[in-house]
Amino acid sequence: MNAKAMTLNEIRRTGIELLTQNLGAVGMVRFLQQSDLGWGDYTKERQQWLGNPSLAEIADGIKAMRKNRPNKAN
Repeated sequence: MNAKAMTLNEIRRTGIELLTQNLGAVGMVRFLQQSDLGWGDYTKERQQWLGNPSLAEIADGIKAMRKNRPNKAN
């Protein structure tokens, strides 16, 4: 099978067939749901969500999360 010679539709159909053979119908659907392309542009939008934290701010955030974990060693 030469993927370079296949159309996008043939590649997709072959992929779905292989996923179904190896994962079963339910597993194939679950895999496709996880790998959905989604929408938006994460690279552009993450600046709005994350800002531009310093390394110290990131480290402080990690320490705070670790401190607040229930039943875990710090």
